[in-house]
Amino acid sequence: MMKGVVEHPVVEDVVDKEKKKKNRRSNRRSNRNSSVSASTSVNDVNGETIQCLKNGSKSKNITSSGSYSAVRQQDLELRASDEIELTSASNVSFSSMPTMHINEPGSVEARNMQNQPVLPDLAGGVFPESCPEPVVSYSSYWAYTNKDVDPSQQNEGYGQSKIFAAHWSVEAVIEALARGDAFKALFRVNAHNRLEAYCKIDGVQTDILISGIAAQNRAVEGDFVLIKVDPVSMWTKMKGLANNSAPLEDSNLLPEANEMNGDSCKGKNIVDAGNENVYFKMLPERGFHCDDGSLLGETSTSHPVRIEPAGYNFINGHHPSTSDSTHIGPSRVNEVLNSVERLSSMIGLYPSKRPTGRVVAIIERSSRRDGLVGFLNVNQLFNYRGGYKKDLRKNKGSLLISECEYVQLTPTDPKFTKMMVLVKDLPDCIKKRLEEGDSTVETELVAARIDDWGEGSPLPQAHVSHVFGRGGEVEPQINAILFENAIRCSEFSPESISCLPHIPWEVPSEELFSRKDIRNLCIFTIDPPTATDLDDALSIERLSDGICRIGVHIADASYFVLPDTALDIEAQIRSTSVYMLKRKIPMLPMLLSENLGSLNPGVDRLTFSILWDLNAAGDIIDRWVGRTVIRSCCKLSYEHAQDIIDGKIGLENSNASGNGLPQLHGHFKWSDVIGSIKSLYEVAKTLKDKRFCDGALQLESSKPVFLFDENGTLYDSVLTERKDSNFLVEEFMLLANRTAAEVISRAFPDSALLRMHPAPNMRKLKEFEGFCYKHGLELDASTSGQLHQSLQLARERLKDDSVLFDILTNYASKPMQLASYFCSGDFKENADWSHYGLAVPIYTHFTSPLRRYPDIVVHRTLAAALEAEELYLKYRRISPKENCDEEVTGRCFTGFYYDRDAAESLEGREALSAAALKHGVPDMNILADVAAHCNDRRLACRNVKDACDKLYMWVLLKKKEVLLTEARVLGLGPRFMSVYIHKLAIERRIYYDEVEGLMGEWLEATSTLVLNIFAPKRSSRRVGYSNYRPLEDVALVVSPYDLKEEQDTRGSVNKSSAADAGDADAIRQCLEPISNYGINPGVFPFTVHLLSTIPVALNAVGGTDRPPEIGVRLYMSSYLR
Repeated sequence: MMKGVVEHPVVEDVVDKEKKKKNRRSNRRSNRNSSVSASTSVNDVNGETIQCLKNGSKSKNITSSGSYSAVRQQDLELRASDEIELTSASNVSFSSMPTMHINEPGSVEARNMQNQPVLPDLAGGVFPESCPEPVVSYSSYWAYTNKDVDPSQQNEGYGQSKIFAAHWSVEAVIEALARGDAFKALFRVNAHNRLEAYCKIDGVQTDILISGIAAQNRAVEGDFVLIKVDPVSMWTKMKGLANNSAPLEDSNLLPEANEMNGDSCKGKNIVDAGNENVYFKMLPERGFHCDDGSLLGETSTSHPVRIEPAGYNFINGHHPSTSDSTHIGPSRVNEVLNSVERLSSMIGLYPSKRPTGRVVAIIERSSRRDGLVGFLNVNQLFNYRGGYKKDLRKNKGSLLISECEYVQLTPTDPKFTKMMVLVKDLPDCIKKRLEEGDSTVETELVAARIDDWGEGSPLPQAHVSHVFGRGGEVEPQINAILFENAIRCSEFSPESISCLPHIPWEVPSEELFSRKDIRNLCIFTIDPPTATDLDDALSIERLSDGICRIGVHIADASYFVLPDTALDIEAQIRSTSVYMLKRKIPMLPMLLSENLGSLNPGVDRLTFSILWDLNAAGDIIDRWVGRTVIRSCCKLSYEHAQDIIDGKIGLENSNASGNGLPQLHGHFKWSDVIGSIKSLYEVAKTLKDKRFCDGALQLESSKPVFLFDENGTLYDSVLTERKDSNFLVEEFMLLANRTAAEVISRAFPDSALLRMHPAPNMRKLKEFEGFCYKHGLELDASTSGQLHQSLQLARERLKDDSVLFDILTNYASKPMQLASYFCSGDFKENADWSHYGLAVPIYTHFTSPLRRYPDIVVHRTLAAALEAEELYLKYRRISPKENCDEEVTGRCFTGFYYDRDAAESLEGREALSAAALKHGVPDMNILADVAAHCNDRRLACRNVKDACDKLYMWVLLKKKEVLLTEARVLGLGPRFMSVYIHKLAIERRIYYDEVEGLMGEWLEATSTLVLNIFAPKRSSRRVGYSNYRPLEDVALVVSPYDLKEEQDTRGSVNKSSAADAGDADAIRQCLEPISNYGINPGVFPFTVHLLSTIPVALNAVGGTDRPPEIGVRLYMSSYLR
């Protein structure tokens, strides 16, 4: 008997042959039922048989006699689900980090499952070909696929047993957290394999693997969950332990939670907003540091454990504010800390194992549940209706069946499960088209909200809330991206606008009297040429004895955005401006961000200023912080500043007409501006050198810039790098942020909004060290400074291979964790507030209040510190009048020397308290909520930017049809390779297993892959290759004859163009900016090593009924084609 086939005893009755036939028919129906049950049940809760055919030829049976809580059943599901893998070449991360070596026997985190059965993925993963897709209607699809079964038994066969364990009650959650028996964690899903999820526990270095949908227990990406860690005996093997080299093949599936954020359809990493790079994607926006000093790596801040109050429905309930939450009592905090320490110690004892666990409750639902974008799969519904048409006509109760009809919705984000949507709840426009049999409904991009996910349902139930339009068009895609990330796109309310003064507006006289008037200084802005919200300006003065006074002047948005007003509430909700290629969604009304608050040249503006007196070594001698009035003399672009630094613009040509310089306002001359730029550049170089000597880390990489013609049409993309002018601005913004953080944390130690960047993941850092050692590069990653120095030495060694250094830099970014906002009062005891990348003990955001809400909060806190100084001076009967040029003892809270005695005195405490109340400084609990919300919105903003960049890259490739270029092999294994395409600065995968006519030989000893093609026999095509993909999905194979003919034609065209133009430049002019010329195809047999350079063909895929993706194939030549 064939191995694995279900055996059903047949009662032999030689007397009654008809009875034998009846039994055989019954057995056939039984087999058919068990096959369907494999597609509608995840685990065999009541001992029923789960069967799934693999490749249409074999089947295995799994039986279980225990309940879900049985350890064996959990283990069974864990191992079986790990066998399910994605094989599509498009199932890749848009900008995931490279893993340098791959050796793949299966799912890396999973146990060895060579002979274990495969469970069908009812939550939207990959199905073996012989397993039916998830159902269209829970009951009607059963009826459609089991017509021979008694209808009365169909529903009973489907839904009586529970698939998931019940979630713990609120009381049980609070008690488990208090005892340390379970842990609160953020749930993150592997974009390449949704059956793998990871949970990060504060204080535990290694993430907890949650494998299989039963263990995940209805949690989705972004949920805060309660997890129970499994016993050590159930832990799986850790990734990346083969030969002490780089991680194994499936470690490219984003092994840690902080590499799995994203909203791309096939696994794009999510990165942060603005000029920061949150997840260290391949392409930083401005390198490691942004213009205001923030670092890559942004996500939500972790806070002390908060539990929702009793009565909260964990799945379908409302989301109460944090202030309503219940805190764990102080007496039991030690128990929680001890449990974390015990878990950390256990992990340390078993470094080769990955801890695993399961979700037992959902503490806080992810906002992503409310806005999932995807496509409806209506063909199943049409097939069901067509096959059941006659029965429906005969059935007078057909209305009852139509009431429970479902269609399946597939999210564009692969981290989310498929969902079932009731047809009767679809929007009227969709239902009408379904009634007309319009199959193009599948091309419509829609948004849905998860309504319910019961214990007995393999898929969540949802309803469609928005219809955006055709998925292949740019505008619907952008609208879907904004909706999915909950970006507030509406106009500002009249109440918000009414909070602002009318224009024309002038600085009030009382502000001129109370602020420091520095309109006589040569102050200017340096921004991108298209910038309209100018929130920072610079100045420099030369003092005696080699001392220079540097000024950073920041728009005083807090003067206009008063606490608790309609405008303040709106700004807090938005939290950040959202920047896309051709569109901006501002945090503040344009009246404020581009007019009243923007530091436009030639007009008086209110600012917060920080002035430092620095010596020639870059040491700060003194500082002054206060509110000022300035008048910028000009708006410079980064290009203008760079030309001045490079000497292209000097005194001799600055006054010439047509020099491209902006208008100069006031009594200043270009000699003043040019001299200031050069002096600032010299000081910035000193500060930068000093910063890196103190241990700062910089990971610099190229970024793509899209080019549009005069009509706004996208036509090209080029790679650019930051220049000296960018670093000039950055150094002073970093210094300003550090100073602001120091002032507010001293004055208000419990209610300062700060920013931390934790140390990197040590396990991944060791993997990186191993990779460098394997390739002959020495690396010291003991500190951020040593890591920076090692990378600089590697840059020198690899100066002739810039692509490899880019790969190395991005690999170095993998271990880095995420920076985040936090309330200082939340982290008091033994807290580490430091910023790893900057190597500073304290940091915040102060320099961009027109586009970031945290900066407004910091401005208010600074204003309160200044107000407290004045109040304290009054208490002490000291005149508050001060001159910046004199040493004034009254600067006790904001000056260079902090007066702790004054702050801790009765008068000081009263002054600080009164000032905080006046300026609306939030208390600790409110500020913690503000920080968490700002982290969430910042990440969403970055998601939008990345998704739009990817979309425009897709549009560009769609226009070009095919782009031939070179790629470097980052990871290699028997199933797929991971490649880095330098021209576009992206990473992609090429899967070559199970491809018709392609044979791959993986040489384990030398980590070498050999690919060859062959012509399969006709009989083989019918029998053995039914599940194989066509070769065209993996490789663009051209004939050498066609290639030679194309080259000859191209050569004649180029010669003709050159002859007409008269010089060699004409040849270059006839080529497109992104050119396919000069790329030679590979030949079979094709040998590939790690870091090999290979030819590839890029093209746009998807967009109509599935997400837009950038596909990559091998570019090969063969006489067999």
